[in-house]
Amino acid sequence: MKIPEALTDMLQRAQRVVVLTGAGVSAESGLATFRDKQAGLWERFDPMQLATPEAFEQDPALVWGWYEWRRMQVMLAAPNAGHFAIKEFADHVSCLTLVTQNVDDLHERAGSLAVHHLHGSLAKPFCADCRRMHMLPAGIPHEPPNGRRVDPPRCAACGGKVRPGVVWFGETLPQAEWQLSARAAGECDVFFCVGTSSTVFPAASLLPIAAKAGAMTIQVNPQGADGGALSFDLRGPSGTVLPELVRLAWH
Repeated sequence: MKIPEALTDMLQRAQRVVVLTGAGVSAESGLATFRDKQAGLWERFDPMQLATPEAFEQDPALVWGWYEWRRMQVMLAAPNAGHFAIKEFADHVSCLTLVTQNVDDLHERAGSLAVHHLHGSLAKPFCADCRRMHMLPAGIPHEPPNGRRVDPPRCAACGGKVRPGVVWFGETLPQAEWQLSARAAGECDVFFCVGTSSTVFPAASLLPIAAKAGAMTIQVNPQGADGGALSFDLRGPSGTVLPELVRLAWH
C-alpha cells in the first residue's frame, strides 16, 4: 500500500498527535474481540450478556471466570508491530496522546507510557462496593479458567466482591480519561484512528472533534471507514501500515 507523501510530511512537522486504538490492534496479537466466535467452553455464552453490572450481581462467579479467562489470554499474548510503531511515534513528536478502547495492557508492554484506557483495564479490578483497587497475583495459573465459574476474590478493606476493572454496558466512561482525551483531540495536529470502525460512542466522537479543529485525520483499518471526516483512509492492518509510516517519516 502506498503511503501518501502529504501524510509523512505532516507527521514530520506535527507537534501534537493523538492515537485512538480499538479491538483490531489487539486482534493482530491474537486476542478475540466481542464480535468473534468465543473459544472452547465459552462458546455457549454471549459476551454481551456477561458485560453488565446486572450479570455480575446475578452470577458473579460466572462473570469473574469469564473475565479471568480473558485476562489469561492477554497475559499469553504479546504486543505486535503496530503497538511498537505507536510507541516509536512518541519518540519523534513533541506530544503524543494514546487513547485506547482496549482493556488489555499490550500498549504498556510495548513501552508506551500514560495510556488512557476509556473502557478500563483487565489488570485493575476493584471492589464493587467500596471501589478499592485489588492487587492480582502475578503469573499465569497452571490451568486458566475456560468455561467455568470462579468465585471472585473479596475486598481486603470491606469484604465486598471484587469485580473486573472494565467499563460495562450501561456504565459511564472514566471522566478524567474522557475529558483528557477529548481535550487532546481538539488540540492536536494529527489524529489517528487505528483498528476501530469508529462507530462506538462516545469514543467515536473523538475523530470528528479533531477534524472540526482542523487536524489531519487518518483511519488505519483493513475494512476502511466512512471517509466523511477523514483526510486519509489507509486500508490495512496496523502492524503493517504503522511501521511503514514510521520508516517513511523518520528513517
